[in-house]
Amino acid sequence: MPRKRLNIDKVAAAIEADAGEALPGLRESLAEAKAGQFAAVHTPTQIAARKRGRPAGSVKADAKVSTTIRFDPEVLEGLKATGPGWQTRVNDTLRRALKAGRFKADTAA
Repeated sequence: MPRKRLNIDKVAAAIEADAGEALPGLRESLAEAKAGQFAAVHTPTQIAARKRGRPAGSVKADAKVSTTIRFDPEVLEGLKATGPGWQTRVNDTLRRALKAGRFKADTAA
């Protein structure tokens, strides 16, 4: 049923009958939904047409890349001990070190 033809009182009465009690704010919420102010109403066809995953274009241009790196156990333990956000802090520290030119290619190997 299109939401513009929604009979708020009839739907509210059915919901309250099922709940076994009056529900405060129900008619106001239904009126907002009918007006499209509160939430979009989706048909079964629209729901079935949804694709899995993130919507197209939602990936940030500067998204981080997942990788694997090996640390000595005590180094990893120490980093994790600094609390939540340790990976971001390590990333920021490495970025600053790269900008400062602290890393040089080791050609002796």
